[in-house]
Order: sequence, then structure tokens, then C-alpha cells
Amino acid sequence: MVDGLRFIRRMKVDLIGKYRAQWGEGPIWWEGRLVYVDIEEHRVISVNPDSGEEEVFNVGERVGAVVPRQKGGFVIAGDSGFHFLDPRSGKTTAISDPEPEKKNNRFNDGKCSPDGHFFAGTISLVKKEGDADLYRLSPNLEVSKSFGPVTNSNGIVWSKDGASLYYIDTPRKSVLRFNYANGELKNPEEVVSTKDLKSSPDGMAIDEDGNLWVAFCHGARVICYDPTSGTKVQQIDLPCLETTAVAFGGVGLDELYVTTGIHKSEIEEDAGRLFRISGLGVKGLPAHAFAG
Repeated sequence: MVDGLRFIRRMKVDLIGKYRAQWGEGPIWWEGRLVYVDIEEHRVISVNPDSGEEEVFNVGERVGAVVPRQKGGFVIAGDSGFHFLDPRSGKTTAISDPEPEKKNNRFNDGKCSPDGHFFAGTISLVKKEGDADLYRLSPNLEVSKSFGPVTNSNGIVWSKDGASLYYIDTPRKSVLRFNYANGELKNPEEVVSTKDLKSSPDGMAIDEDGNLWVAFCHGARVICYDPTSGTKVQQIDLPCLETTAVAFGGVGLDELYVTTGIHKSEIEEDAGRLFRISGLGVKGLPAHAFAG
């Protein structure tokens, strides 16, 4: 089950809840619940991992990312840009769409910075190279381009001190690091290369030691990397080819949650389910909320 340099004595993998996503993505731990999206079914799912109780919100379009809002509720990014989501009513309120003319693009993964900006990027659904970008939704609700061009914007996390941002544009098959301050990204450099793998880097989380946990779409695995050396620390294999994204959660942030999707041709019993991995011996960093 585990291949790598760190030996795990009591690692345990559980299925959480009953929901089966067509394409689960974007998990985030917030206020005792794991919140994630089912992109193709237009849904946001909130689950209590202990009880298995689930809430499902249909947002009316493909949704690539969900983040909490300091004022309550959530912010989502999807087919038509950024929206507020009120979980009490299930209603969404449009904020802004930076790519209204690009009908073959939608928003994909995204997360909030320690200073309250929401960064989310788009994906070219027809794989048109360089036709997408990474955007920033600032607390004043202004949208600006932060980095690009990209093709498939994906995992994004910040270091513990907030001074570094790590980012994946999937076709590059690498992790980039930026200097981060006051909503600005500077000095991109490649810190991890995954070009030796046939699968694609997707969603990503960071632990308190600064190591990056990357889900590999089409790869049935999560790999932990040390970004200072670019080397693999360990690998966790899962029974779903479409292993899409990861997030640390639980009371001590010592559980790793993994979203998955359903492969277009392979039949897999647990594809689309949410997994929880415990006993890793590491803790993640807390999520940040949108300040607007």
C-alpha cells in the first residue's frame, strides 16, 4: 500500500459517507466538516466524517472549487466564474466571470491565501495549450490575472509562513514555487518534476513540515514530495485510477482526505468515493477563508 522512505506502522484507509461523485475535486476542511465538489454533477458536498452525514448543494453548473468565507457561507468557482454560495438556502450569487467569451473553459481548482484572497484557475476543456489563466479574487471583489498562460490550472497551497505559494499547471507535469506577498506572485521556479510518471499531477495539500502531497489523476496514487530537494518522500496507492485531490483534516489535521472520479472505461468499485487516510504520522496546515 505504501512505497517510499517513510515507514508507516498503522496507516488506515476508510471510505467516508455514501456519496459517489462523477468527478470529485477540491476538498477542504472547515469547521469540523470536509467540503468538496462534484464537478460534472454541479454539486458541492459537505460531510461529517464521524457520522457520515452529508449535505449536497446543486449549484446549477460545473463547479471546480469551493472555499469558506469569513462572513459565512462559501465562495465557488465554476463555468461562469466566481459566485457566493449560501448553504442555508442553497442559492448562489454571481460575483464576476473573467472569461465569459471562452465557452470551452471553466474554473478548476482553487484555494484562499493566508491574507484572504481566493486564487482559482481555469482549464481549457479542449486542451488548447495556453488558453487558461490563474486568477485572484480579492476581498474587494475585484478579479485580476495572477499567472499565465496555463492550460489546466490545478493544485495550489501556501507554505506555513505564507511566503511561498506552490502551484500545479497539470500539463507542465511539475510543481512551481512563487514568492508570495500581498496577493502578488513573483519569481516562479520549478521545485518538483513529475515528468517521469505517465499519470498527471492534480490537486495538492501541504503538511506542517512543508512537504507537498500530490494526487495523481490516471495514476491511482498520492505522492509526498520534499520541495526543497524535489525528491519523493513516500507514495500511497489507492484503488481508483482517477485520484484527483487531497486535503488534511480531522480534529488534529492529521487525516488525509482524498477525492476520486469515475474512469471513462474502467469499472472500479469505489471510484468516485471519498477516502480518509489516518495513521500517517504527519499533520496538515489549517485552511484559510475568503476575506471578502
